[in-house]
Amino acid sequence: MENENLSLKKTLGYIGFSEKEVLVYLALLELGKGTVTQISKKAGINRPTGYHILSSLESKELVKVSGKEPKQEYVAESPDQIEKMLLKKIENDQSCINEARKIIPELKSIHNMTDRPKVLFYEGKEGLQKVYEDTLTSTEEILAYASVEDVESTLPNYFPEYYKRRARKGIKIRAIFPESKEARNRADLDKEEIRESLLVPSEEFGFHPEINIYNNKIMIASWREKLGIIIESAEIADAMKKIYELAWKEAERLDSEIKIKK
Repeated sequence: MENENLSLKKTLGYIGFSEKEVLVYLALLELGKGTVTQISKKAGINRPTGYHILSSLESKELVKVSGKEPKQEYVAESPDQIEKMLLKKIENDQSCINEARKIIPELKSIHNMTDRPKVLFYEGKEGLQKVYEDTLTSTEEILAYASVEDVESTLPNYFPEYYKRRARKGIKIRAIFPESKEARNRADLDKEEIRESLLVPSEEFGFHPEINIYNNKIMIASWREKLGIIIESAEIADAMKKIYELAWKEAERLDSEIKIKK
C-alpha cells in the first residue's frame, strides 16, 4: 500500500500537482468530504495552507465546496476530472502556441539587433496600415515611389485622413508616380498635402509596391501580397536615399516630357 501511494504521489507530481496539492487531494479522496480542519489534519499540513491548497484544487475543478463557514465542507470530484483538466490544459497550450507563432517572426527580427539591420514584417490590411503609421514618425522629408491606384483601391477609407494627418504634422514628401488618372488627381493636391510629385511613363516604369525612405528606415508596402515591411538600417537607408536622388533627376526629365505632350 505504501509503495502504491508513493507511485500515486509521483505520478500526480509528474502531471503538475504540487507536493502539498498531492497530499491534500489524496487526503480528500480518502475522506470523500470534509472540513478544512479535517482535511488538513489528514494531509499533515496546517489549516491556513489547507485553505490555500483546496482553493487551488477547486480552481482546477477537482474539488467542489458545499455549505458555508463554519460548516463549509469540501467534496472530491471524480478522478475523471484529472483527464479533463489535462485536456483543457493541452487546448490552452495549443492556443498559446498558435499565438506565439504569430509573433515569432517579429521577435526574431528584433533579436540581437546590435550589429545588423532590423526588419519587421506586417501582414494584411492592418499590417499595411501599421507601416504607414510608422512613416508619420519621420523627422525629415519622405522619399517615395508609389502607385496611387493601388494605394487608394486597397485602403480607400484610410488614406484621405492619412494625407491630412501627415500634412498637419508638417512632414513633407517627394513622390514619383507612374502616370495614371489617379496619380494626376493626387498630384493636383500636392500643395495642400505638402508634397512634390513627378509623373513617369507607366508603360516603362510601372510598379506596384510602394517604397518610402525616411530617417534610417525603408518602408515597403506590397499591395498585391498584402505585406508591409520596415527595414531599419542607417547604412541601407543612406544608400537608398542616394539612389532616389538619381531616380528623381531622371523623373524630372520624364515628367517634363509628359507635361509637354499634354
